[in-house]
Amino acid sequence: MKTILVTGGAGFIGSCFVRRLDAQKDVRVVTLDRLTYAGNPDSLPRSDRHRLVVGDIGDVRLVRDLLAETRPQWIVNFAAESHVDRSIDGPMVFVETNVAGTCRLLEEVRRYWSGLSGEEAAAFRFLHVSTDEVYGSLGETGRFTETTPYAPRSPYAASKAASDHFVRAWHHTWGLPVLLTNCSNNYGPYQFPEKLIPLMILNALEGRPLPVYGDGLNVRDWLYVEDHCEAIETVLRRGVAGECYNIGGDNERTNIDIVRTICEIIDRLCPDLPHRPCESLIEFVADRPGHDRRYAIDASKIRRTLHWEPRTDFAAGIETTVRWYLDNRRWVERVQSGTYRRERLGHPG
Repeated sequence: MKTILVTGGAGFIGSCFVRRLDAQKDVRVVTLDRLTYAGNPDSLPRSDRHRLVVGDIGDVRLVRDLLAETRPQWIVNFAAESHVDRSIDGPMVFVETNVAGTCRLLEEVRRYWSGLSGEEAAAFRFLHVSTDEVYGSLGETGRFTETTPYAPRSPYAASKAASDHFVRAWHHTWGLPVLLTNCSNNYGPYQFPEKLIPLMILNALEGRPLPVYGDGLNVRDWLYVEDHCEAIETVLRRGVAGECYNIGGDNERTNIDIVRTICEIIDRLCPDLPHRPCESLIEFVADRPGHDRRYAIDASKIRRTLHWEPRTDFAAGIETTVRWYLDNRRWVERVQSGTYRRERLGHPG
């Protein structure tokens, strides 16, 4: 049975990946997560083949002992602070987790890998999950490729760019068999409600304002989270060590179009809401500092070399996502009330 260590596996994308692995009978999954505000045990499977370890990727002793005990064949690193607005308010925690934490993890992984037998070492993989935001901002045309120069424009993006460079350095300096993926904006079930799509869904349901930055014409390429996780597994199984793979949904939308689409779906699914039409709740607010205008991923490399492509078109994916939030109010309420965190910290209620 293959053992896979997933760091940051209680977050939005990581938990989707863990649930995907847990459905495979020949895989044992160990999730290492610090369980910050965005790490939610409610998103993880309850299974004999899954184990949650609460801890930090920067805790050298913990990581060393965990690697020695579980002896994973693959490691997938999702662990990161990931919200741009929070990085503007407090950048140093992004440096500590995304840069220093990743480097400490890499060094312990290198130590572990160097002690594996020849066959085990050859089969080992460390996959680092990153973002298209490391490339900066696009104009009206063009897409990011794997050779696009890095030009991060927020503390979050800069911290992820730095971590990407260190991952490559561990490969080129010591031969650690790494894989790197850079993805476009993800959406889908279980996403923490500070992000655009779940925030708009929940605010619309509750009749609260729908704040849209600037003129709402910032463009993102939207990728359904389950398609992303399938791509990550594809890269793990068939990717070439040392290579980077861009993963995109080929679904460019402006932010205001996203919000209006969500409003239309909620108006249709919830005809009794007293504040319909939900579009009347939209409020344009001051743009955030350094807001990138457009991102778009060229995913032709992974399509051509690994034969992956997204399965979910945006119309189907956003409808599924809205319905999930409507049907899973307990998960939402526990997040909004903080119950999921108080239980973990040993506080009642």
